[in-house]
Amino acid sequence: MHKEKTVTLFVQCLVDSMYPQVGYAMLQLFENLNISVDIPLNQTCCGQPAFNSGYRKQAKIAAKRFIEIFETAEVIVCPSGSCVDMVKHQYPNLFRSDSPWRERAKKVSQKIFELTEYLVDILEVEDVKSRFKGRVTYHDSCHLLRNLGVGDQPRKLMNNIKDLQLVEMKNSEKCCGFGGTFAVKYPDISTAILEEKVDNIIATKVDAVVGCDISCLMNIQGMLNRRNSQIKIMHIAQVLAQ
Repeated sequence: MHKEKTVTLFVQCLVDSMYPQVGYAMLQLFENLNISVDIPLNQTCCGQPAFNSGYRKQAKIAAKRFIEIFETAEVIVCPSGSCVDMVKHQYPNLFRSDSPWRERAKKVSQKIFELTEYLVDILEVEDVKSRFKGRVTYHDSCHLLRNLGVGDQPRKLMNNIKDLQLVEMKNSEKCCGFGGTFAVKYPDISTAILEEKVDNIIATKVDAVVGCDISCLMNIQGMLNRRNSQIKIMHIAQVLAQ
């Protein structure tokens, strides 16, 4: 394992406001690994919702605040692939015509990682000595898989969890239909995509569906509840911290 640095946690908005247990699990996980953690209490949104909706001016305001807060961190870890993609790939583009901010954005973008990406690719840890008794399936979220190339990392970690049985669903890499504001703007299309995803999850007969983005899992949970399914959602941090 590489020598660890102090990890600064960027707690995604949905985790902070609706699923704080995911943030606590991530903190517990790093404590279990004896890794020092810093959590800036003045952190806010990375600006992704505004950026995706075309509000570049507002996105820049959020992005500048993020950079100011996190640019002194040794390494930044976040439990959300879409937020990491925003900082890693969209920040430099957002400030492409503003040289000073572009350089600051680039430096921050080079030291932010999604949770499983950091554990497996940077720390070279595939076994966190956790245990979870049950059958689970894994949902590949879009930004995480396609923009960050993170697909094997969570599976490597889960395959080393004692008593956990990973059951791959059909078309695990297909979108769940959330897409942030997409689900609001195109509800019928979003629901149709989600229906197929949930069909594939239920077919696995698992106890839980695991993912790395709580936004996708929240969307999936809604449909599972409407289907009266007993399958629960779990962010991978919650499974790894068991």
